[in-house]
Amino acid sequence: MKILVLAGSPHKSGASNMLAHEFICGARDKGHNVAVLDVAHMKLGYCSGCDECKKNGECVQKDDSAVVREEMLSADAVVFVTPVYYFGMSAQLKTAIDRFHGYGKELKNKGMKSAIIAAAADKEEEVVSALKAHYAKICSYLNFEIVGEVYGLGCAAPETTRNSPYMKDAYELGNSL
Repeated sequence: MKILVLAGSPHKSGASNMLAHEFICGARDKGHNVAVLDVAHMKLGYCSGCDECKKNGECVQKDDSAVVREEMLSADAVVFVTPVYYFGMSAQLKTAIDRFHGYGKELKNKGMKSAIIAAAADKEEEVVSALKAHYAKICSYLNFEIVGEVYGLGCAAPETTRNSPYMKDAYELGNSL
């Protein structure tokens, strides 16, 4: 299976990317092909809602969204990786997802598998409730099958994440696909 990881953290060595690394190790140990796009550091403009993409299939913005599109359309599964910022995903990941607008119909028809990996500083489950609902709605809309979720509560920094049970959870999620 080809799995695409969309890494949405501005912190390359942060907690959510640590969890993603464990997921990737688990998936590769299972024999999956894993591609990673660091969407937080790619050149991605905001969707302007111009709908030009609906006319000819291409976005008028000439940025890295074309790379995301190509990888998404060739993948069997996508894993969204994000820190939890103000009860939701990072703006960087949301920007990449918003750009799905131009090829949403193609994504819906693929019936992809999907998972989410998020790291939150707060230890209370409530901090991820809005993110969970948003993620579920995105998957429902795009006809993605949710195959796993790891919400690393209390993972404020690499030091706290490294010794958390979420590292094992992320590895096992990757290895279970």
